[in-house]
Amino acid sequence: MDAGLRDIVRGRLGSESAVGDLRRYFGLEGGAAYTGARFEHLGGGGDRDGVADVVTAEDLVAVQMLSVTVSAKGALELLEGEPGRRLSGLLRRIPVDADMADVDAAELDTGSAAVLAWKLLRTVDGIGWVTAGKLLARKRPRLVPVYDNVVKCLLGRPSAFWLPLHTALRADDHALRHTLLDLRKRAGIPETVSALRVCDIVLWMAHEQDHKARRCAGHGTISV
Repeated sequence: MDAGLRDIVRGRLGSESAVGDLRRYFGLEGGAAYTGARFEHLGGGGDRDGVADVVTAEDLVAVQMLSVTVSAKGALELLEGEPGRRLSGLLRRIPVDADMADVDAAELDTGSAAVLAWKLLRTVDGIGWVTAGKLLARKRPRLVPVYDNVVKCLLGRPSAFWLPLHTALRADDHALRHTLLDLRKRAGIPETVSALRVCDIVLWMAHEQDHKARRCAGHGTISV
């Protein structure tokens, strides 16, 4: 992650509003929780034993908690078709406990099972880069970040995100990951919420309202 992006991420995570935004997102400040607060936990999670390597109907509902949908045709392709079978083969190559901050960069680079799975999902009817990433984040929440147009806009619309974030998480003796875990603890949200998800929520909350008000590029789109 270049210095500019790193400064944006660290600045937002270190802001006075970060803990409050997390608490509001999970409904811990008296108001209703955002629907996305159920993304990780719906049906026991997408990475639980028995379903970690297959897309389930619960996974397709879970991504709706993050304001994206999979078409009926696409859902059938993933639940009963060849794309779903091929995706399962790729997921079996990605350990459930793989953590972005701990794996080598090769596990997130071109040719890795994670990137091949993301590319495969993009061939499914109606699935673009945002939805593909959210489905993978549901299956491997510690390895793949939730990333959409709001966060991309906040960061200046960089051409890549996974590898730069991986570099940032490993820098300075994993200082950024420690920051994220500390934010999670201070906010009082479940430990089952990954450090990557904490990062996404803080960044998304920091720009979501401005993104709508300004109608930034990409507002309202599901795929690219």
